[in-house]
Amino acid sequence: MMSLPSSWPDPRIFSAPILLILIGFSFVGADGAKRNVGEAPKSPSCNNSFESVKVKSWVGGAEGKTLVGMNAEFGALLPSQAEKAIRLPAVFANPSNCCSSSSSKLAGFILLSIRGECDFMQKAKVAQSGGAAALVVINDNEDLSEMVCSNSDTALNISIPVIMISKSGGEALNKSMGDGQKVELLLYAPKRPVVDFSVAFLWMMVVGTILCASCWSQLTAPQQADERYNELSPKKSSKAETPNNDSENEVLNISAMGAIFFIITASAFLVLLYFFMSSWFVWVLIILFCIGGVEGMHACIVSLVLSRKGRNCGHKTVNLPCFGEVSIFSLVVLLFCVAFAIFWVTTRKASYSWVGQDVLGICLIITVLQMAQLPNIKVATILLCCAFFYDIFWVFISQVIFNESVMVSVARGDNSGGESIPMLLRVPRIFDPWGGYDMIGFGDIIFPGLLLSFSFRYDKANKKGILNGYFLWLMIGYGFGLIFTYVGLYLMDGHGQPALLYLVPCTLGLVFILGFVRGELTHLWSYTMEEEPAASSREHSVHA
Repeated sequence: MMSLPSSWPDPRIFSAPILLILIGFSFVGADGAKRNVGEAPKSPSCNNSFESVKVKSWVGGAEGKTLVGMNAEFGALLPSQAEKAIRLPAVFANPSNCCSSSSSKLAGFILLSIRGECDFMQKAKVAQSGGAAALVVINDNEDLSEMVCSNSDTALNISIPVIMISKSGGEALNKSMGDGQKVELLLYAPKRPVVDFSVAFLWMMVVGTILCASCWSQLTAPQQADERYNELSPKKSSKAETPNNDSENEVLNISAMGAIFFIITASAFLVLLYFFMSSWFVWVLIILFCIGGVEGMHACIVSLVLSRKGRNCGHKTVNLPCFGEVSIFSLVVLLFCVAFAIFWVTTRKASYSWVGQDVLGICLIITVLQMAQLPNIKVATILLCCAFFYDIFWVFISQVIFNESVMVSVARGDNSGGESIPMLLRVPRIFDPWGGYDMIGFGDIIFPGLLLSFSFRYDKANKKGILNGYFLWLMIGYGFGLIFTYVGLYLMDGHGQPALLYLVPCTLGLVFILGFVRGELTHLWSYTMEEEPAASSREHSVHA
């Protein structure tokens, strides 16, 4: 954005490591209501799936906070609709651990019990024998543990619902009851819809982003005549303003070794995130994301406006210390982008913050796909195949080594102090009673996006039409790859998916098939940038 004198390298070259760190996150997922079933004895009366439960509360007749719990592997199942559930008063067990017969009246009540002293089955037996309508176990921490059957009681028939809530939720109920107020609870387990509109919206947003990024040079073509207003740069002599010396057209030409090195670096950074995840670490990522997002947003706005309005927007200048005479228009846009990023940071936990995150993310992705290019299918094959195995390993195979999926753990933000990883495009699940977001990592957009951008340049350089070219078919292949990704996501009950498992075959595989059928595979494999029409850009290779 604020560039240095013309003799200095393009600042975007120095920001490339920041962008590469951000795009190394490759993951598709959705917040799920279902939990993994632990190892436990099975019997006809002990085979419930672990699912989230909503606990609506009323204190003194006024509706209170809705808590989230999880049902036990045993006991009756709850209705999926609140209208079919019964609102009943709550009472604490006496003794509070519910390990022996309670002296409290239980019939017609929902019994509250603390965890400990005896197993969950024993607590359920006591509650059921006393006539309680349901048992709510209060955990001793903020997590929700899986309440499984004990080995000796797998044949016991528990006919009342048994659920667990967090420690803070139980303390809130206890405080209300301690103040002498009547507390009523309503328990139900709403089902997550098979398909939510957010998936379709996210699909359109991702496909549209790649389409715009690939065609960006065409969208901003009129602006190419006067590129110097696309940045905050000092006034230069007429010689410095010639196209051949225009640093804004710098391109990072990815090499084979650079592609391999990047995947290795991304893996190391992911492991670092996994082991040292904390709120301050996420804050570092948020800052890097904002830097990349501001740079991308500034470049996108300026190039679009100047391509429509021409150089007249950039004639007025102002003198700034260290930067000399700069365009007022570009400066105003920069300040707007910085303010936009600051607003997103301060409201990042609000329900509408996904809009700002997606805007910054899309601008960042477009910028990356403009400054990084694949020279041919040989390098594309190396990069995408490495990314293909990288994604599969860290989503699936890493569970064998680390006892959990490293990529999914980082995506959830475990041990991040409530902060969320920003390297995602996300859309709220509007029609889902549990809320949450559908999301996709930057890597799942940028890795295939590099290939699609190459296909667009290749078609243009070789004067190919829409149908006999590659770009249209790769866009269709990418769209179907995303559909297959979300089908896999739903078939696996919302567990995170390595999107590149589906996207790479649908894009890179399609290039090989079309190239082989058309007899152009050898040309695609060894294609060089010099074969494209002479451009005013200087290229820098990314090597290990």
